[in-house]
Amino acid sequence: MKQKERLRRTMMFVPGNNPAMVKDAGIFGADSIMFDLEDAVSMSEKDAARYLVYEALQTVDYGDAELVVRINGLDTPYYENDIKAMVKAGIDVIRLPKVESAEMMQQLEVLVEKAEKSFGREVGSTNLMAAIESAKGVVNAFEIATSSKRMIGIALSAEDYTTDMKTHRYSDGQELLYARNVILHAARAAGIAAFDTVFTNMDDEEGFYRETELIHQLGFDGKSLVNPRQIEMVNKVYEPTKKEILNAQGVIAAIEDAKRKGSGVISMNGQMVDRPVVLRAQRVMRLAIAANLIDEEGNEIEE
Repeated sequence: MKQKERLRRTMMFVPGNNPAMVKDAGIFGADSIMFDLEDAVSMSEKDAARYLVYEALQTVDYGDAELVVRINGLDTPYYENDIKAMVKAGIDVIRLPKVESAEMMQQLEVLVEKAEKSFGREVGSTNLMAAIESAKGVVNAFEIATSSKRMIGIALSAEDYTTDMKTHRYSDGQELLYARNVILHAARAAGIAAFDTVFTNMDDEEGFYRETELIHQLGFDGKSLVNPRQIEMVNKVYEPTKKEILNAQGVIAAIEDAKRKGSGVISMNGQMVDRPVVLRAQRVMRLAIAANLIDEEGNEIEE
């Protein structure tokens, strides 16, 4: 599966300075694992964390998870060393924090390509994503989303954003509604993924489910997480219903039938099936397979 087409329901933060968490990050089943070299790491531990994550990427098997690193910002002395080490290690995606313009991503791309050439990595093999954390970043979301062919997604980071907006987090999420919609539309227009912000109060399970159901309803690909317990909770929200699966199976069967007949027209129950319906059905099938509800051939898995 291409990098840009994979499921990204869950992107789990892993502090880059925590050896146990870095080592065990692959056992929890997150779609994407994000090693954090930025906010989770104190100034005195930046170099040690970078080395720890580098070594882990060389030695630990993280299975099928997409491997992401949140590097330190371009206004820090750690920025370029983070890029070099992570490209050399073969990271899948570099996430840049506090992005406010396309130029910031383009500057990152130049340094990533230079590192790829320097360390013998395939040019273009390191993807990029941007964390949007301010009003300026939200206003410029589309130009950020389209800043590079390497972009796989943009993410909302709510704590800095709400501070910038002179507000704070509320249980109903109204303070984030505009930013969520702008980021989501920018991502969709650019053909990349959109990630929602973290929910840090682990004691508020009801609130977490409410927020996850909201972002699923809006159309986000997934959510950034701070605790492995949240992975199963997000996956449950994104799990398709039996009715959705049956409908998707019907669409896929109609596609196969049209192929066998050599027909360019797909029909189901006497009605034409257009491209949006096909794309939706294909995503439902991917979600159902990921949730172990059906196998790769589309057959229901008995409990």
